[in-house]
Amino acid sequence: MNKLALPISILALLASVFLFFYSQSKSDLVYVDINKLVEGYDRTAKEREAFDKKTTTLKANVDSLMVNWQNELKTYEKERSSMTKKELKLKQELLQNKQQQINNYQQAIQKQIQEEDQKMTQTVINDINDYVKDYGKQKGYTIIFGASGSGNIMYAGDASDLTPIILEGLNADYNGK
Repeated sequence: MNKLALPISILALLASVFLFFYSQSKSDLVYVDINKLVEGYDRTAKEREAFDKKTTTLKANVDSLMVNWQNELKTYEKERSSMTKKELKLKQELLQNKQQQINNYQQAIQKQIQEEDQKMTQTVINDINDYVKDYGKQKGYTIIFGASGSGNIMYAGDASDLTPIILEGLNADYNGK
């Protein structure tokens, strides 16, 4: 019995070492580069295109109002020598009020643009997060880290980077809808 115990224990030890290293070959610590996902995601480009069109329209409205106000100002400057004091005062007040309204409108537009940008970005981030979560569950990962270039992951081997795989699946999922 002793003669058999030694070879069996050596064989068990070798099998244990082999299984240990084999199980370590698939890393449970993986990550995705969030910036690359956002930039490479097809929905990002479509959302940005729609956002840019909307922004251009809103800015054109402000520019149009500014041009109209500047034209009124030029007209006022040409005609002011022939105006009475009362007409001058009224026209100045009117021009100041219009300028203030345009400034208020411009601030409101800037705020709207900023909110639209945040909404668009959040929509894209939510899509990515949902896909990565589902992917991680499906593939049995315990944790998938998100790197954003701000130092939260300083180094990881290429085998730990799921970015290309996630991006391909994310775009396939989006374009398949």
